[in-house]
Amino acid sequence: MGVWIATDNSVVVKVYESNNEYKAKVVWFDKHLGSGKPIETRLDTENPNPALRHRKIIGMEILEGLQYNPKHHTWENGKIYDASTGKHWDSSANFTKDGILKVRGYWKFKWIGKSMSFRRAN
Repeated sequence: MGVWIATDNSVVVKVYESNNEYKAKVVWFDKHLGSGKPIETRLDTENPNPALRHRKIIGMEILEGLQYNPKHHTWENGKIYDASTGKHWDSSANFTKDGILKVRGYWKFKWIGKSMSFRRAN
């Protein structure tokens, strides 16, 4: 839990626990990504649900449902939302030996997807 920065410095998220699941919200993202509009005015325009296209990206929950699996020392069964495409993906997360948080978004099978790495913010 806490605030995490993508290792490519593209996004900052706040990870928190709620009702025995782990979630994350967007705190900041690189203003050079996407439309070039100020980040505090960017909206979820790619969302497939027209009613949600007016919500701001900043503060938006993008990860939900992760549950800790003590047997494998991983977090599993989550959903991650990619605002740039409007798609939800299955997700999992784990820590590397050097303390990097690796989050994987995938479609049905873990090898069909992509990962992002995060370091804890100071």
